[in-house]
Amino acid sequence: MTRLGDLERAVMDVLWDSVPGTSDGITVREVADALDGRELAYTTVMTVLDRLAGKDMVQREREGRAWRYRAAASREAYIAQLMLDALDLGGSRDAALVRFARSVTGTEAEVLRAALGAEAGATGHDGSALTGRVEAPSVDGLPPRSDKAADR
Repeated sequence: MTRLGDLERAVMDVLWDSVPGTSDGITVREVADALDGRELAYTTVMTVLDRLAGKDMVQREREGRAWRYRAAASREAYIAQLMLDALDLGGSRDAALVRFARSVTGTEAEVLRAALGAEAGATGHDGSALTGRVEAPSVDGLPPRSDKAADR
């Protein structure tokens, strides 16, 4: 997945933050107006949106003489794909996942546990949900994070 430049990210933020449920998308002018504090030419915003369409980050539909743009996927889906792509950069996905798991806060760990539990309950190999705590293997000789450290 392509990483976004500063201006592309700002444009995507406008699309991601546009009124939920508005599947019609928004025009170049509406995007330009939403980019407060940036004095960008209309054609610059149009070029950025065109490039994002070429990268399959946005979808567009013709409305009269104008195009209406909307994000092709949610912000969360984009970030998740970036995380998966980052896992592919290293040698051991397992080691990278363990390091990541040790770096999250207690609240974030609970969110991950709940998501994994829901996934296991929906598609569990043995039909059972996660019920206990799974000990992660040591990575690079580092001990597992304590709950106190996770709550920082």
